[in-house]
Amino acid sequence: MMHHQRGATLVELVMTIVIISVAIAGVVGAFALITGRSADPLNHTRAVELAQLYMDEIISKKYDDTTPQGGAPKYSGSCNIGPDGESRGAFDDVDDYHNTYDSPPENAEAALMGYNDFAVNVTVTCAGDEVNLPDTEAKRIDLTITAPGGQTFSFSAYRANF
Repeated sequence: MMHHQRGATLVELVMTIVIISVAIAGVVGAFALITGRSADPLNHTRAVELAQLYMDEIISKKYDDTTPQGGAPKYSGSCNIGPDGESRGAFDDVDDYHNTYDSPPENAEAALMGYNDFAVNVTVTCAGDEVNLPDTEAKRIDLTITAPGGQTFSFSAYRANF
């Protein structure tokens, strides 16, 4: 009578362990890559929200310091850029925001906005010729949002003299 034993040999067990180890290493590596980038979509969304907050504030201001409230009659001077000596809370026209840098970002009342790891840089330039107007008739507002991790997002809008 012959007895056949069933089971795995030592070589088969070692091969199984090696194959499973390689498979697990690949899966863990993929999860590490995914986990490392999981904050990117959140930072993109928050950067867009922050840019919208700043753009809304800036575009709601007058075209120029000498433009009357309501915009009529429209300003007909040269394109002046830069704050007129006032602080952020007193900015009353678009170009006052030129060279504004906030880190962390804050609103016009100097209240933090909950974007502590973000930075905002604003530049304003005369850009009427970019939109088929005389150069003094439009200003381009450029926002650069720097998110945690150093990612930068750029946004632009035009404010016309009307």
